[in-house]
Amino acid sequence: MRLFFVKAIRYLLTFFVVGIALYFGLKLWEHYMNSSWTRDGRVRAEVVMIAPDVSGLVSKVYVLDNQFVKRGDPLFEIDKERFIHALENVEANARTKKAEFEMKQNQYQRRAGLSDEVVSQESRNDAMLEVAVAKAKYEEALTQVETAKLDIQRSQIKAPCDGWVSNLLLRKGDYVKTGETHLAMIKNDSFWVYGYFEENKLSLLHVGDLAKMYMLGTDYIVKGHIESLARGISDRDNVTDQRLLANVNPTFTWVRLAQRIPVRIKIDSVPKGFTLVAGMTCSVDIVQKKEK
Repeated sequence: MRLFFVKAIRYLLTFFVVGIALYFGLKLWEHYMNSSWTRDGRVRAEVVMIAPDVSGLVSKVYVLDNQFVKRGDPLFEIDKERFIHALENVEANARTKKAEFEMKQNQYQRRAGLSDEVVSQESRNDAMLEVAVAKAKYEEALTQVETAKLDIQRSQIKAPCDGWVSNLLLRKGDYVKTGETHLAMIKNDSFWVYGYFEENKLSLLHVGDLAKMYMLGTDYIVKGHIESLARGISDRDNVTDQRLLANVNPTFTWVRLAQRIPVRIKIDSVPKGFTLVAGMTCSVDIVQKKEK
């Protein structure tokens, strides 16, 4: 009889332990599969691409890689000598156009003061039109002067915002062209997190829900809230052939993986001593709002 009770207690303990294990296993599975969290989170930031407005040789580089700069600080400078010569040239042209304009104006005034017996009306009209043409040419020359001054001003490229210089490869002596990017800046206070959630979890997410970002390999937790949900991602199967007909894949796999939808999370607070870097990975856990 005693042996029977001992065996019964052993079986009960075994079933109890197995039951507890199954219970927590199901809870863990439920949390992993159906709760609003993802391990695929990425820290992002606004990157400002710096391109010169003029072409030329780089004469100075004022910054270092990863240096923090403030808006308006000089980044690099293009050799100004050619632009100075261009300014002198257009200024001289403007003086010439101004003299021609004043000469035409004086001629018109003299003809306008003479009688019809000395100067015909047609001659007066021609003189008036010549004044208008000379004035237009002079104004055009003044515009060229302002453009040349702007080129000199734009030869020194300044920071458009507060931020960090990133991956600086520009060196003195490099030749840069107008519109070509040669420097990038990570904008200050522009960091956010993209959490890539499975499509079946989107119904659990709402704008304004609190979010906790567990940074990979650390004990730091960054807090924020959902700012927006993406309304579209690329469809890899939606391609066309040369005749613009749909190119449909003839095979269909039975195992279908849920699409990952980007969810933008605004960062509200960063733990003291932690440095955010664009490209960091994290796990994102969403704290859903309780419905009233």
